[in-house]
Amino acid sequence: MIQQIKQYDNLEEFKSSSLLSHQVLHINLRNYQIGAFGASGLCSALANCINISNLTLDLSGKQIGAIGASGLGSALANCINLSNLTLQLQFNQIGDEGASGLGSALANCINLSNLTLFLNQNQIGAIGASGLGSALENCINLSILTLDLRQKQFICFEL
Repeated sequence: MIQQIKQYDNLEEFKSSSLLSHQVLHINLRNYQIGAFGASGLCSALANCINISNLTLDLSGKQIGAIGASGLGSALANCINLSNLTLQLQFNQIGDEGASGLGSALANCINLSNLTLFLNQNQIGAIGASGLGSALENCINLSILTLDLRQKQFICFEL
């Protein structure tokens, strides 16, 4: 069976779509001003996409912060069939708390096998990077991980 790819670049259009029917989904909100209220609405809608297996989400530069990143992870944890995930969250000021929270929530995505995270320029330090890594270690089915953590400051790990 061929899965139809659904693409959205408008938050309201996505929220009013048939959320349960989505299996392969691309959401690009890079050029869409969502704000804190919009991020919350996006998370609520994604939590209802329980049949999704592949998701690409671009929220670059939306300033979702730590709460938004953690909320996004929690919403995705409801997507029990999610196996392939690409999150473009660069320039969102999620910090250490958001990185750790996102990782902890994604660790609950039990079928996740392929994960790509673009978290560059998010003020993530050693604590956040370590928290993210420790949490993702619990993704027992994860076989492919691509992680971009480039920051303006240097992340230093004690050896």
